Amino acid sequence: MIKKAIVSGGGTGGHIFPAIAIADEIRRRNPYAEILFVGATGKMEMEKVPQAGYKIEGLEIVGFKRKLALSNLILPFKIIKSVMKAKKIVRKFDPEVVVGVGGYASGPTLKAASMMRFPTALQEANAFAGKANKLLCKKAKVICVAYEGLERFFPAEKLVMTGNPTRKNMVDIAGKKDEAYKEYGFDPSKKTILVIGGSLGARTLNESVIKDLDVLAESGVQVLWQCGKLYHDRLAQELNGKEMGNVKMVQFIMRMDLAYAMADVIISRAGAISVSELCLIQKPAILVPSPNVAEDHQTKNAMALVNKNAAILVKDIEAKEQLIPTALELIENDYACEGLIKNIAPLGKPNATIEIVDELEKIIK
Repeated sequence: MIKKAIVSGGGTGGHIFPAIAIADEIRRRNPYAEILFVGATGKMEMEKVPQAGYKIEGLEIVGFKRKLALSNLILPFKIIKSVMKAKKIVRKFDPEVVVGVGGYASGPTLKAASMMRFPTALQEANAFAGKANKLLCKKAKVICVAYEGLERFFPAEKLVMTGNPTRKNMVDIAGKKDEAYKEYGFDPSKKTILVIGGSLGARTLNESVIKDLDVLAESGVQVLWQCGKLYHDRLAQELNGKEMGNVKMVQFIMRMDLAYAMADVIISRAGAISVSELCLIQKPAILVPSPNVAEDHQTKNAMALVNKNAAILVKDIEAKEQLIPTALELIENDYACEGLIKNIAPLGKPNATIEIVDELEKIIK
C-alpha cells in the first residue's frame, strides 16, 4: 500500500487524465495516501489536477521548438532551474515512489528523483516513446506500456504491458443507449456516427464534415459532431441558417459515455487515450492521426490497430475527400463493422490502472 507518491507530467489530456487515474487508484487502496503532482506552469494540468482534488506544484519548463526560436536558447537554463526546484520539492515531500507520465515536467522531476535515489516508474502511453521517457528509462525501476514493440526504446526487462489508464466513467456504456438518444434528441431507429477531434477539436475533421454536410444531411444517418472549443463560435456563425438535417454540432461532449453508447461508427484522432477507450468500448472506428504531434506518434498508435484489422485509417491529408464517404460506406456494411468489433475487442485493457499501481507497490517493497 502506497502512503506517499509524486506523479509528474502533463501538457495534454492524454498525459493528465491517466495521471489522475493512477492517483485515484492509489487513493482507492489507501484513502489516507498523500499524493503530490508536479506539472509545468501555465499548462492544462495546473487547472485540471486541482479540479480532481489533488495538490500540484509547477515547474517553469517548456519544450524544444522544432523551428528556430529564441526560447530554445534559454531552454538549458530552464531545465537546470527546473531540476533544482524539483529536487527541493522531492526532498521536502519525501515520496516512496515518483511516477512520470510524459510531458514537459516529468523530465526534470524524475531526473531529480533518480539523482536522489528515490524509486521512479514511467508510464508510456504511445506506440512511439516520448523524448522524456527515453532519457529517463535507464534509472526507472519499471516502465508500464500500452503497445508491443517498445523494447526498441526501453530495456526489455523493465517493460510491463499494462495498457493505458482510462477514465472509467467514459467507457462505462452498458445499458445507456436509451438515455443517450434522449440526451441528444436522436432517433433510436437510425444509425449514428460520432465525430470527435479531442477537447480542442480538429480542423481537418471539421473541414471534412463541412465539405460533405449536404451528403450527411441527405443520408438519413445521424451525426453527433464535437467540433471543439477553438472552432465552435466561427463554425456556428458560418453554418447559421444552413440545413443540417440529422447533423448535430456541439462544442464539447460532457457525457462521452452516452455518446460512445449511441455511436454505430466513431471517427476520431489517434491519441493514446482515445485509442485505449475505443478498444474498451469495442465500436467500429475510423482513425485520422494528427500530423501535428511529435514523432508522428498518432499514426503509430493507429497502425497498432489497423495492422490487426481492428480499425480503419484515413490519412489527414486525404480526409477531406475520403473521410465521410468512408464512414457512410462502413456504417451500412454490417459485415465490416462486425469484423472490426471482433478484432478490436481483445485489445482492450480494462485493468490497466490497477496493474500500474500493482507495479508501483512492487517497487516500493
